[in-house]
Amino acid sequence: MSKYHKIIKYPSITEKNTTLRQMQNKYVFEVDIKANKPVIKEAVEKLFDVTVESVNTIVVKGKKKRIGRNVGYRSDWKKAIVKVKEGQSIARFGEV
Repeated sequence: MSKYHKIIKYPSITEKNTTLRQMQNKYVFEVDIKANKPVIKEAVEKLFDVTVESVNTIVVKGKKKRIGRNVGYRSDWKKAIVKVKEGQSIARFGEV
């Protein structure tokens, strides 16, 4: 496994993210919480052979969950929204 696969964990495929991809050519990934924007940009460009225009990141806080009387928290995670150059796409998202 390359260092880029450690940075980009997996794509986030939801209805809202599919709309972002179709309308604005933006792709959403769950990434390593310590990764910064330049590292994410380099990883996407190397893994998918595309040109990245911009990267926005969000740290999603873990939710409080209960099992019976025990209370815990889910882990925090980082989401990256990557805008790809017009005319390019990442075919691994189900596009042909």
